[in-house]
Amino acid sequence: MDLALEKQVVFVAGSSRGIGRSIGEALLSEGASVVLTGRDKSSLENTRIAFENAGHGARMLAIDGDFSIHGVIAPAIERTVQKFGRIDHLVVNLGSGAGKPGWDQGEQEWARLFEHNFFAATRLAETALPRLLANAGGGSILFVASIVGVEATPAPLPYSAAKAALINYSKNLARQLGPSRVRVNTIAPGNVLFAGGSWERRLSSHPADVESMLLSEVPQQRFGTPQEIASLAVFLCSSRAAFCTGGCYVVDGGQTRSI
Repeated sequence: MDLALEKQVVFVAGSSRGIGRSIGEALLSEGASVVLTGRDKSSLENTRIAFENAGHGARMLAIDGDFSIHGVIAPAIERTVQKFGRIDHLVVNLGSGAGKPGWDQGEQEWARLFEHNFFAATRLAETALPRLLANAGGGSILFVASIVGVEATPAPLPYSAAKAALINYSKNLARQLGPSRVRVNTIAPGNVLFAGGSWERRLSSHPADVESMLLSEVPQQRFGTPQEIASLAVFLCSSRAAFCTGGCYVVDGGQTRSI
């Protein structure tokens, strides 16, 4: 299927590794121009080189920085516009689930996880939106959340609440932006295995526990791959998904039960 993404400009926040990297790679393969970002300069540079070696160098811009920091976002958006002239789609893949278990979290931990998993994402969306609204053909915003935002899991409470807030924000933002032809959606991935990710570390340290979890909790009895998440992400950015807005798309091998 031709997704008609040639000449489209997509800003992919958090794309130096894992899900974000796969989304960037899939978009480049569809002919889009892509902005890659990451906090880790080395990881981002490795990704940039790999994509350049694959022949995508002319349609790519790599910007390093921590997008939870206020002063990083606006210059990155301006660099994008300077190079490509506009932004058609924004993919927001930001956050971290690293935290402590239990109910006694404390104000500082709530603030930290909401900053990384909610406020950084909404701040980026609000900064990029004037550029999307300026496009005659509209555009889209895609947030990468998690199944922890739609169902009870053992994940840290502040992380789960922040992702739930992001899903709700996305749905309500979609209603506000519908008449402006800017679509807003969310993907909620389940357990995705990739190099350097949290599941790789858990699999290395507690393989039996991880295998037991997959067998008992995930009907497909396996991890998802970044490429499987990327396939849906690229479709949602494309004009083939023109009537898709306000949705939260769960990709988890059947793990969630309540939706």
